[in-house]
Amino acid sequence: MPSARHAPPAAALSTVDRFLPLWIGVAMLAGLALAALIPGLDDALDALRVGTVSLPIALGLLLMMYPVLAKVRYEELGRVAGRRGLMVASLVLNWIVGPLLMFALAWLFLADQPEYRTGLIIVGLARCIAMVLIWSDLARADNEATALLVAVNSLFQIVAYSLLGAFYLNLLPGWLGLDTQGFEVSLWEVARTVLIFLGIPLVAGYLTRQQGIRRRGVQWYTEVFLPRIAPIALYGLLFTIVLLFALQGDAITAQPLDVARIALPLLVYFLAMFLVSFAVGRAMNLGYARTSTLAFTAASNNFELAIAVAIGVFGATSGQALAGVVGPLIEVPVLVGLVYVALWLGRRWFGDREVDGHPVAAVRPVETPSGA
Repeated sequence: MPSARHAPPAAALSTVDRFLPLWIGVAMLAGLALAALIPGLDDALDALRVGTVSLPIALGLLLMMYPVLAKVRYEELGRVAGRRGLMVASLVLNWIVGPLLMFALAWLFLADQPEYRTGLIIVGLARCIAMVLIWSDLARADNEATALLVAVNSLFQIVAYSLLGAFYLNLLPGWLGLDTQGFEVSLWEVARTVLIFLGIPLVAGYLTRQQGIRRRGVQWYTEVFLPRIAPIALYGLLFTIVLLFALQGDAITAQPLDVARIALPLLVYFLAMFLVSFAVGRAMNLGYARTSTLAFTAASNNFELAIAVAIGVFGATSGQALAGVVGPLIEVPVLVGLVYVALWLGRRWFGDREVDGHPVAAVRPVETPSGA
């Protein structure tokens, strides 16, 4: 395995990835066009589910996550796990700061819309899993640290999600004299979603790496195999975006003002969580790679869990479900933009040597999801 110390410098983003916002915009328009041109498409796609898990969206997310998880150097996770400060900072940002900030923003912006307000709080409680791996990879963060933080937060989520949901939707509003919303989600619902969207691609990525290196060697795996499968991540991302917009095309076009009202607190939330987390990482001297990892894992949300919970508890046509769907529609373009912000802040605060793949802070050889 070539060490990070000898990793070649690379351009900020590959040609394909520099135009990622354009591809995402095209995917959004394609989803809306499909919804308008094919009556009943949203109902047909929504019918393809097992319990509260949408099979088409599950396919897109699994395709998106597998190449990135196949790239993770699992043999180095022990080294990352030794950084207790990183782990503690991630847990505090994800499970105290994030939910509390979303609760405050939901009540500030949507005090007169209890369904949308509840949906936003549900989004704020669902912490990072899927797309954070893409953003982390594009921003040249520490992939091993990202995978570890995602795993730790996912395990914490299984235990904490239902309890925090009851706290932020029932107990805390009651203490403050605000309206309360009924909320009850079983541990199995959360665990099943985590196992599907993290467990399957994680096991597949780990086994692929172990078997690929054992049979063909590190050089073939790194220089031949990974570039071949890397574009699958981008295809999975775009496929998922098309599906989300096709599923909610009618709601988006029929209720644009409602969507805008939901989008505003989400925009504030993603920006605030990212910038605060980046500042925390810098203050802790984590180096660019792990500071970027901390920021993206704190700013990202597990939208597949939030949507599944909102639909399962309140129904597919509820305002809570619409708020859950608007979450990733705002998160995707905003987090793509924050990739550029991370690279700019990295060079401004840490210097080109850290951002472009030189030693310090466990910076890894750079391979973008496009493989370019």
